Amino acid sequence: MSARIRKIVVVVEETRSEMGRPVEPPTRKAAAVAVIANPFAGTYQEDLSELIAMGEELGALLGQKAVEALGIAPAQVESYGKAAVVGENGELEHAAALLHPKLGAPLRKAVEKGAALVPSSKKRGGMNAPIDIPLGHKDAAFVRSHFDAMEVRVPDAPRANEIVVAVAVTDSGRPLPRVGGLTVSEIKGEDGLR
Repeated sequence: MSARIRKIVVVVEETRSEMGRPVEPPTRKAAAVAVIANPFAGTYQEDLSELIAMGEELGALLGQKAVEALGIAPAQVESYGKAAVVGENGELEHAAALLHPKLGAPLRKAVEKGAALVPSSKKRGGMNAPIDIPLGHKDAAFVRSHFDAMEVRVPDAPRANEIVVAVAVTDSGRPLPRVGGLTVSEIKGEDGLR
């Protein structure tokens, strides 16, 4: 079964200055967010395979929309992340079913590779609940300059019987990073760590 999508929101954030210093080129993040009906709202369901299948569908759709929003080639994406907010009649396991078993593979395809785990977060919340989408380098989890997050919210979601699902991608790390660690130029991209 396909996800019943009420709306899709796409947001691009561009940082041009940090602490009075120019950021050149600007750092950019994009999030693609879907508001979907929760088929299991208000009930306990042992088999969550319907949500797992929706996760796969949403990983492809939202991954593509986020990359397109940055206007870059998929291979130019540097970081990614995923998150979900479940409305009050749902449970955290509904978010887990959407995010974990199958959403990652189509997201990796949308960004061409993605050897590292996709950082994720989930919570229950009401309308206009902020979503903190954690970010990490797509090919090497130890790249500290890319430990970040993007906050988004949808003013009228999630309603009690909905789930907000979000994917974020970047074309760079944080503005003006200087905490050391593995650099982008040192990435091997073989084990998802380095």
